[in-house]
Amino acid sequence: MNALVATNRNFRLASRLLGLDSKLEKSLLIPFREIKVECTIPKDDGTLASYVGFRVQHDNARGPMKGGIRYHPEVDPDEVNALAQLMTWKTAVANIPYGGAKGGIGCDPAELSISELERLTRVFTQKIHDLIGVHTDVPAPDMGTGPQTMAWILDEYSKFHGYSPAVVTGKPIDLGGSLGRDAATGRGVLFATEALLNEHGKSVSGQRFVIQGFGNVGSWAAQLISENGGKVVAVSDITGAIKNSKGIDIPALLNHVREQKGVNGFPGADPINTNSILVEDCDVLVPAALGGVINRENANEIKAKFIIEAANHPTDPEADEILSKKGVTILPDIYANSGGVTVSYFEWVQNIQGFMWDEEKVNKELKTYMTKGFQAMKGMCKTHDCDLRMGAFTLGVNRVARATVLRGWEA
Repeated sequence: MNALVATNRNFRLASRLLGLDSKLEKSLLIPFREIKVECTIPKDDGTLASYVGFRVQHDNARGPMKGGIRYHPEVDPDEVNALAQLMTWKTAVANIPYGGAKGGIGCDPAELSISELERLTRVFTQKIHDLIGVHTDVPAPDMGTGPQTMAWILDEYSKFHGYSPAVVTGKPIDLGGSLGRDAATGRGVLFATEALLNEHGKSVSGQRFVIQGFGNVGSWAAQLISENGGKVVAVSDITGAIKNSKGIDIPALLNHVREQKGVNGFPGADPINTNSILVEDCDVLVPAALGGVINRENANEIKAKFIIEAANHPTDPEADEILSKKGVTILPDIYANSGGVTVSYFEWVQNIQGFMWDEEKVNKELKTYMTKGFQAMKGMCKTHDCDLRMGAFTLGVNRVARATVLRGWEA
C-alpha cells in the first residue's frame, strides 16, 4: 500500500473517531498549495539541463508550514503529498506551531558536481522565494540534501528579503544552526523509547535492540541506546547486515562505518542476510530506513515485543493488524521520529530571537516535548479506546481541526 493511501486511511479513521463532519474532513485533506517549477542550469560542460522542482504546502492552520526538501531521481507526487500531510499531523502531535509541507527536485545528486548542485539549489530558491518564508513555509534537509543545501537557500533567499536565518532549519552551526540538531531525531527516538518502556515497567537498560538503517537516525539512536545500557544485537544498512547476540560495540562500529562507509565487514559481529534483520530475535525493533519494510510477508515472523518507527511509514496497515493480534506494541512514526522537527522548531525560535541556546538546553527541552507528547497520545488512546497509532493521529488531527474551526476556515 503506498504512503498516500495509508496516510489518508489513518486520517479517515481518526476523523471518524473524532466525529468530524465530512466538510471539515475534506478541507483538512486538500493541500493548501502545490507548486511545480522548471529549474534550468548550465552544467559544468556548458550544456543546459532542466529539472523539475516542487513543493506541496499542505496546511497552515497552526502556523507556518514545515517540511524537508529532497533531491532524488524518483520523486513520486503521491509520496510527497503523503509526507506533507504527515508533517501536518506530526507537528500537531509534537505541539509545535507549524503545519506540514514537503518538496524537492527530481535529480540524482550523486551525478551532479558541487557547483552544479549549488546552481540548481539557487535557481530553485529564485523560483519559490516568494512562496516560502520565516512565517510562511520553512524548509529543512531531507534525502540527498544537508546543511550546505540549506546554506545556499538561506543565501539566495536573503538576496531578495534581507538576511533571514529563520527561513530554513538544519543549517550549519556557523549560519545559525542549532546545537543538538544533528542528533535530534535519534535522541527523540531514545526519549520516545524510554517513555514507552517506562509505561510497561521496563527501561532501555538491559533490553535487546535491532536497528534497521544506520544513517543519521539509526546511528545516533544506536549510540544513545547503548550509552543508556541498551544492548544493540543487530544492525543493517545498504552495505549489509551484522549480528552479535552478546551486543555490538557501537563506538567501534561507528569508527568502522566512518572508514569503510558501511557496516559490512565489521570484525566485532557476524554477517547475516539483510532481509532477515527485521525478524532477528530482540525485545525492541527500530526500523530507521525506508517506508513499507514491515508488511504482511514478514509481520508474522517478527519476534520483537516493541517496534519504534524511526523511519517514515515503515509498517503497512496489513502488518499493523497482524502485529496487534500478536500483541506487539508499535510506537508510530508521527510521534517516534518527531525529535528532528522539534529541534528544527528550537532552531527557528533561536534565529527569531537572535539568541542561541547551549546543547544542554536543547536536549532538556526536547525531552520535555517528547514526554508531554507521549502523555497526550496516551490520553487520546484512553479517550477513544484505540492503539498508539490512532492515539497519535486523533491527537494531531484534533489539534489541526480545532485551529481550523477557531480561525473560521471550516467549509
